[in-house]
Amino acid sequence: MVDSFRHKGLRKQLVEHLASKGISNLEVLNAMNKIPRHLFMDNAFVNFAYQDKAFPIGSGQTISQPYTVAFQSQLLQIKPYEKVLEVGTGSGYQAAVLTLLEADVYTIERQRELFVKTKKFLPSLGYKCMFVYGDGYKGMPNFAPFDKIIITCGAPFIPEDLVAQLKVGGRMVAPIGGGDEQVMHLIEKISDTETRITTHGEFSFVPMLNDKNNGN
Repeated sequence: MVDSFRHKGLRKQLVEHLASKGISNLEVLNAMNKIPRHLFMDNAFVNFAYQDKAFPIGSGQTISQPYTVAFQSQLLQIKPYEKVLEVGTGSGYQAAVLTLLEADVYTIERQRELFVKTKKFLPSLGYKCMFVYGDGYKGMPNFAPFDKIIITCGAPFIPEDLVAQLKVGGRMVAPIGGGDEQVMHLIEKISDTETRITTHGEFSFVPMLNDKNNGN
């Protein structure tokens, strides 16, 4: 698994591009400058790894556009040692960013093939997370509450089970909408009965899959 000077140079250019698009959180930019995104991608797309684009990773899923990863990470406002739930492990790239932000990452994936692959791959690069195979709509009640929750796939509505697993004072970032584009929502939990919801522009995600028969 090679991370060459060329890769590092392309990564630096990508990070400069993200900063020019309004990503100002230095911790997020530094994390993305360290992660070899080309290693997370199918060989057919490796030469395009440091373009600001999403690419297929198999099982009908994609590795998110770097700007989207940076935007969601910035919106979460992660502090060191916070417990973060990620819904949609995918390639593991977003989880790697969260890990370098010093979060305690719990990540859930319902595509079995992706789950098995990423659970083995991420630790091989030194990124340690708690991996769970299951239905993201249900979250991880056994490990709740979480300081922050990030949904990395398009959800048709805000999953109430996930809001319930968020700490008071916590933040959840979720792309909401059933069409080709979703609106990025920030859900802030004010109290056990009150949330504040703000919207932060349109993005495009693969749909969140709801497996009603999956009891995991």
